Amino acid sequence: MDWLTLLRWLHVIGACVLLGTGAGIAFFMLMAHRTKNAAFIAHTARIVVIADYVFTASAVIAQPITGALLVHAAGWSWGEGWIQLSLLLYVVTGAFWLPVVWMQTQMRDLAADAARTGAPLPERYHRLYRAWLLCGFPAFFAVLAIIWLMRAQPSFGLFG
Repeated sequence: MDWLTLLRWLHVIGACVLLGTGAGIAFFMLMAHRTKNAAFIAHTARIVVIADYVFTASAVIAQPITGALLVHAAGWSWGEGWIQLSLLLYVVTGAFWLPVVWMQTQMRDLAADAARTGAPLPERYHRLYRAWLLCGFPAFFAVLAIIWLMRAQPSFGLFG
C-alpha cells in the first residue's frame, strides 16, 4: 500500500468513526432518555461519555492531521473551495460537539444523583437534554456535508 492510499484510508476511517460514533451516541442517549429511568440514563450516559472521549476525541485529533497530510501528498491546494468549506464545517462541528460532551457529563451526573436518591430527573436535566438534542443536529449534518465534500471534491471558490 502506498503512502497516499494509506492516508486516504486513515482519513476515511476517521470520518466513519466521527459519523458512526455520533449517530450511535445520539441513538443510545435518545433511547435511554425515553425510558425516563434515571439509573438507566445514568448508566447509558456514563458509557456514552467514555465513547466520546475514546472514539470521537481520537478521530477529532486524527482528522486534521491526516487531512493536512493528504492535502500535501495529493498535491491539492489549501485554496480549493471544498477543502476550505470542509475546514469551516469541521470548526462548526467542534463548536457544537464540545458543549455536547459537557452536557452529556452533566446529564450523567444529574441522572446518577436522581437514581441514588430516588428523586425524579430534575428540570435542569431536561433543559440540558433539549439543548443536547438541538446541538446534535447541526454537528451531525455538518459531518455528513464534510464527507460529501471529501468524496465529491466539487470545484468552486469559497474565499477568493
